[in-house]
Amino acid sequence: MGTVQARSMDPLPMHGRDLGVNPDDLEVVEAEQETKKEILENKDVVVQHVNIEGLGRTKEDYLGYEISDVFSAKNLIDVMKKSHEARQKLLRLGIFKEVEVLIDISEGEDALPNGLDVTFEVTELKRVTGSYNTMVGNNEGSMVLGIKLPNMFGRGEKLTFQFSYGTKETSYGLSFFKPQPGYYERNFTLNLYKVTGQFPWSSLKETDRGVSTELNFPLWMTDHTLKWEGVWRELGCLARSASFAVREESGHTLKSALSHTMVLDTRNSAILPRKGALLRINQELAGYTGGDASFLKEDFELQLNRPFLWGSVLSASLWGGMIFPIGGRPISIADRFYLGGPTSVRGFGMYSIGPQNEGDYLGGEAYWASGLHLYTPLPFRSTRGGLADLFRTHFFLNAGNLCNLDYGEGPHAHLQKLAECIRWSYGAGIILRLGNIARLELNYCIPMGVQSGDRICDGVQFGAGIRFL
Repeated sequence: MGTVQARSMDPLPMHGRDLGVNPDDLEVVEAEQETKKEILENKDVVVQHVNIEGLGRTKEDYLGYEISDVFSAKNLIDVMKKSHEARQKLLRLGIFKEVEVLIDISEGEDALPNGLDVTFEVTELKRVTGSYNTMVGNNEGSMVLGIKLPNMFGRGEKLTFQFSYGTKETSYGLSFFKPQPGYYERNFTLNLYKVTGQFPWSSLKETDRGVSTELNFPLWMTDHTLKWEGVWRELGCLARSASFAVREESGHTLKSALSHTMVLDTRNSAILPRKGALLRINQELAGYTGGDASFLKEDFELQLNRPFLWGSVLSASLWGGMIFPIGGRPISIADRFYLGGPTSVRGFGMYSIGPQNEGDYLGGEAYWASGLHLYTPLPFRSTRGGLADLFRTHFFLNAGNLCNLDYGEGPHAHLQKLAECIRWSYGAGIILRLGNIARLELNYCIPMGVQSGDRICDGVQFGAGIRFL
C-alpha cells in the first residue's frame, strides 16, 4: 500500500530552551503566534490545488472524476481520508503501477492561510505487459498465458489476448475493454474467441467460434450484465462408442442469444464465506436475433451463510433452472442443464444424474439442487493463524434432481416431476482454501436415492473449483 505524506506545516521556528530563547521575553500576541500547523489541526482547510505528476499517455480529464472528491474536504483528517480514497480509485483503473500521495501547504500569490495542495505521484504501466498463471475451474485446471495493452488510448481502455490450455478445455480470445469515465463499474467489453472443449460424460466434443458484447453496470445493491453472443458451434463425438443420441446432435449450428444477469452479493468471501448472502438470476433468450437455436432459459443461485457455534459457519444453498423451447425447435445438448459431481450433488459422478443413452448423459430441461453445510475449524488447533486457517472440516447434506419436461402439461405437473426420484447424499470431509482463487475438497460421500443409470462415487471424492453447491 502506498503512503500518504504530509510535510511540516509550521514555517516558524520553535522557541524554547533548545534554541536559547526564553518565552517570557516574547510579547504575547496570540493571533500572530498561531502557526499554520495549529490552524490546520483545529480549523477548516481549503484544498486549493490537486496535481497529478508522472502522466505519460493518460489523459488528465479521465482522472478528474476520480480525484474530484478531494476538493470537498473540510479539515486535515478529511483531506487525508479523501486522498486515500482517491488513490484507491486510481489504482482500481488498472493503468498505474504505483500511486503515492503528498499533502503540502499552498504556496504562491493566491495561497490562502489555510490552503492545501494535494499531489498524486503516479507510475504508469508499460504499454505492453504479459502474464502467466494457472486457473482452477469446476474440477479442472488450466494454464493461462496473456498479453495486455493497458490504457491504449489514455482513458482506461484495455486490449487483451489470452491463451488457455486446460485438462478439458483449450481456448484463445481477444477482448477490448472500455470503462465509462468517472464510473469504472459501468463498462463495455467486446470479445472474439475460439473454445474447444471435451465432455467425456457425454462422449461429446465442442468447438465454439464466436463474438460477444457485454455491458456491465451497478444498480442499487446489485450488479447487472447485458450480453449478446453470436457463436458458430461444431459438435462431434469424442469416441467411436458414442451413443446414437449424441451422434444425432453432431454437426454445425448457429446460436444468437441475448442474456441478462443480476447479482446481489454481500458475502465477505466468494470462496469460503463466513457471513453474507448471494443471489444470482440469469435469463437467456436465443433465436430472437437469428440462429438455429431458439429457447428461453432461466436459472438462479441462492446462498446464505451465517456464523454458528465455536467459530463454525452454517451455510445453505439452492440452485434451479428451466429451459423452454420456442417454435418447436429441439433443445441442443450443448444448451441443457447438467447435474452431479463434487461441485454440486456430491457422491455422484461428474454430470452423471438424469437422462442418459447408452452411458452418455444428455442433460435435462429442468433441475434443482440444494445443500446444507457446516464448516468448522480444524479440531485440536493449538493457536490461531498460520496454515491451519486455510483448512476447514466440512459436513454436508445435498439433494437434487434433473429431468426433461412435457411442455403440454401445466406447472403443477412440472413440479411433481422434479419432486420425483430425488437424489441425495451426505458425508464429511476437509476443505483447503487457495486464497481467493479456488478451493479444494476431499470428502467421504454416501450417495442415496440412486436411480437406474446414475453413476455414483461411493466413498472418497475429490473436488476443485470456484462455484460449489
